Amino acid sequence: MAFNHLPAGVHDALVPLSVMPVTHSVPMAKNLRPDPPLTDSASRPAPGALLSRLAAGPSRASRITHTEHLPPRAGRHALWPDRIRPEVLAAVRVAGIDHPWAHQARAAEHALDGESVVVATGTASGKSLAYLVPVLSALLDGSEAPNGRGATALYLAPTKALAADQCRAVKELSQPLGHSVRAAVHDGDTPFEEREWIRQYANYVLTNPDMLHRAVLPSHPRWSSFLKSLKYVVVDECHTYRGVFGSHVAQVLRRLRRLCARYGSSPVFLLASATAAEPAVAARRLTGLPVVEVADDASPRGELVFALWEPPLTELHGEKGAPVRRTATAEAADLLTDLTLQGVRSVAFVRSRRGAELISVIAQERLTEAASATDTAGDRSLARRVAAYRGGYLPEERRALERALHSGELLGLAATNALELGVDISGLDAVVIAGYPGTRASLWQQAGRAGRAGQGALAVLVARDDPLDTFLVHHPEALFDRPVESTVLDPDNPYVLAPHLCAAAEELPLTDEDLELFGPAAGELLPQLEAAKLLRRRTRAWHWTRRERAADLTDIRGEGGRPVQIVESGTGRLLGTVDAGAAHTAVHEGAVHLHQGRTYLVRSLDLEDSVALVEQASPSYTTVARDTTSISVLETDTEVPWGDGRLCFGSVEVTNQVVSFLRRRVVTGEVLGETKLDLPPRTLRTRAVWWTVTEDQLDRARINPEILGGALHAAEHASIGMLPLFATCDRWDIGGVSVPLHPDTLLPTVFVYDGHPGGAGFAERAFRTAGDWLTATRQAIASCECEAGCPSCIQSPKCGNGNDPLHKRGAVRLLTVLLEGAPAPAEESPSEASPAEASPVKEAGRQAPPAP
Repeated sequence: MAFNHLPAGVHDALVPLSVMPVTHSVPMAKNLRPDPPLTDSASRPAPGALLSRLAAGPSRASRITHTEHLPPRAGRHALWPDRIRPEVLAAVRVAGIDHPWAHQARAAEHALDGESVVVATGTASGKSLAYLVPVLSALLDGSEAPNGRGATALYLAPTKALAADQCRAVKELSQPLGHSVRAAVHDGDTPFEEREWIRQYANYVLTNPDMLHRAVLPSHPRWSSFLKSLKYVVVDECHTYRGVFGSHVAQVLRRLRRLCARYGSSPVFLLASATAAEPAVAARRLTGLPVVEVADDASPRGELVFALWEPPLTELHGEKGAPVRRTATAEAADLLTDLTLQGVRSVAFVRSRRGAELISVIAQERLTEAASATDTAGDRSLARRVAAYRGGYLPEERRALERALHSGELLGLAATNALELGVDISGLDAVVIAGYPGTRASLWQQAGRAGRAGQGALAVLVARDDPLDTFLVHHPEALFDRPVESTVLDPDNPYVLAPHLCAAAEELPLTDEDLELFGPAAGELLPQLEAAKLLRRRTRAWHWTRRERAADLTDIRGEGGRPVQIVESGTGRLLGTVDAGAAHTAVHEGAVHLHQGRTYLVRSLDLEDSVALVEQASPSYTTVARDTTSISVLETDTEVPWGDGRLCFGSVEVTNQVVSFLRRRVVTGEVLGETKLDLPPRTLRTRAVWWTVTEDQLDRARINPEILGGALHAAEHASIGMLPLFATCDRWDIGGVSVPLHPDTLLPTVFVYDGHPGGAGFAERAFRTAGDWLTATRQAIASCECEAGCPSCIQSPKCGNGNDPLHKRGAVRLLTVLLEGAPAPAEESPSEASPAEASPVKEAGRQAPPAP
């Protein structure tokens, strides 16, 4: 029997607040938009005082496992390069910025020298101004050309909200420049009547990689005047382009460079990133160009108090009688409620759309209860000043929420990572993070959303009941004493590269000279594409052969298939959409769906027509899908001995099927029941790391046949939970399977695989760091205080086998023996990953979604 875990979404004393050093905020350069005039900065509560108030409730102080205090930092000024147009510098001064920070001036200098540059500095360090100043100067030069469009710039953001926010900022900054700068957003929400004006007249176009892939590049003749004059390409928040999505974006940027060369331009790339390890290396992989790095953050920073918070154990018992902690969602809702009652501007970040809705609903209910108790008009209005913000909303809903946030009408917000990025939400006092967001880079991005006007700020990380979160709140050095991660992406993934070669061939016939641009794997794939009758070679070039658009072969976010529309059955009203890859788990029949604070039950899911019919309801529970998995080895690229066992890396085929769902109480997480589902299986060809153990190792670990399955299963669950600490992924990106006797290895085996076609680089990273990764896994299991396993160590709420069997002590002994034979780190590096034996061309339009 195979035990599987699919992509799921893994004790220092409290510093006495009374002895925290008193510090004063360092003034920061003003934002491009002034802060909403809600509160005077002098009246803002100190972050230590805020935390003290939050910890004042019954048993609250004991939930804080660690408090980190980051003192304020002074800024370092410099001078703008003298090649910047004086009109631009005057506009910057009008915005209240007299002198740039040193990193802003350095980045502008590189841009003016024609060198692509990545600015990798902290949140609110002024990265936008670093690229805007040279861009605006170039646009001003270009406006003096005979056609008024001698220079253009393209801005790419990972989200629509960020592009819209940046467009507002650019228009405000460039207002003194008159009509020389014509900025416009071109995305899926742009009315069709505006798009023609943008193509012909805009010189600063803000869009996203999806729109570039599907609309701009396939229609390049209509964009010829824009591309011919393209001087700069800005890639904002480039650290978000990782995994499969990052690999797709890398190929989209290569297609853009190829078309620019066709029209006679060679744009300079200006990239902005959160603090990251080796940002120049990641930027070079993303763009295919040499990139200069500017990573010395010269901006000032206000005081930051960062607390780690572990919810208490409840009296409830979960699966197999395991103790259950209060959910991070309920705990974050309480904290957001308390902060709102104090008039503190706050955002609670949560990993899922459903979580954002739940936190806002719970906070609104508790604020209403508090208002009833006090019976004051001011308190009664507080519930209306809390809302949710997430993807999947209709465009007009998103815009209304953004306006309310900017105006200060909203006081508390429960948000997904759609607000993690550079959207201007100045004036926040506190950030609550419900569950570790997957990477240290994201953690610091979210924490940095508070204190953006230079004042002190409070950040609280609320641990979920899973191995990684539990490990982190009791090992703060893993967060505060380690650098942020490197960005992992693989542009040579054949499942990624194949459809982009087809798209490039449709845009312009593909020649031998083009192949170097697309990477070493391109030449190997072209014969396969030709054999599949997707491309045809004529004389010196490959041509697209089909009537349909080649750009439609792939979804660059790796989601696969068209989105499923969520429709209210009684009215026919469209509530929103959910990605095709998530439909089996999110909108199956019987699922609870939340939208704008209202609860709906899914009555039917039509996979053929991509429609889920829902009706409004008020269930007292949420739902969690359950699934099963089998796995087979296609090819072993690399294997190294680990004692008597082996550590391997290669290609696998995963078959997954959603089979049931659990109903859980909203606040407590208590399981109420399980319902079977009848959904079709899905197949995924991807990359995996796996390890085997021998009979001798099992004997030394005292693992008999009765507990073998449970020991392997527990080690698999915990290792998946811990991998995000070593690779830039989260649990939604990876999956796993454990088998007491696997038919391909003929040994007890544990697999951890990438949840994306062709792989995303996460399993390879796990292979390279396997010694540290599995050591941390063993430590997380062994240090948990539970008796036989719980969600904080070896249980998973998404386990397809209902967390049965699991054997906590057996997993610790098994990992101990396995790690005794671990090789030196240098021996763990795999050779160059080769594609799976199966042709990615056959999957070029049918990307199997990651197992949920």
